Amino acid sequence: MKTHSQQEITELLLAWSDGDQTALGQLAPLVEQELRRLVGGYLKRQANNHFLQTTEIVNEMSRRMIGWRGLRWQSRAHFFGVAAMFIRHILVDAVRAQNFGKRDGHITVTSVNNETKVTAGRSVDLIALDEALTRLDQLNARQSRVVELRFFVGLSYKEIAEVLKIAPGAARNDWILAKAWLSRELSGHVP
Repeated sequence: MKTHSQQEITELLLAWSDGDQTALGQLAPLVEQELRRLVGGYLKRQANNHFLQTTEIVNEMSRRMIGWRGLRWQSRAHFFGVAAMFIRHILVDAVRAQNFGKRDGHITVTSVNNETKVTAGRSVDLIALDEALTRLDQLNARQSRVVELRFFVGLSYKEIAEVLKIAPGAARNDWILAKAWLSRELSGHVP
């Protein structure tokens, strides 16, 4: 998350929150490249086939975020933290929309013509993961957010710490504990 000045993006986010539409116009190109990098990074960490492209995910996320009224952006980190939540929901919604069974929400990805695409396949069961993250959120909301930020947008421990206002070591520990919990939860799930 070092492409543009954190202060520059934070100032534009605050101005946009205050209703300045010109700030949104200045902000969009600054964050689009970073969002594409984050989404593309997530997709590349997965496997193969096609039904969603990086551009489609970023566009849908932007559309949903712009539609949010009354949200007061606090910082660049806050923005990218909310983006992680949107990416998670967009991917899960896409799997559900493709008429997958409740327990058959596998998704894989590939890079075709330099455009990363998401596809139905046998890599990560996003429906089961989403359900497990919802359960984890009830037990430990911070660990659930750490997984969302790390898994869906690939943020570093330092970036997660910035978003959640915790120490990088705490972010790392939450990741380790959450991964162990999720592994146990998801191992009972037979695809």
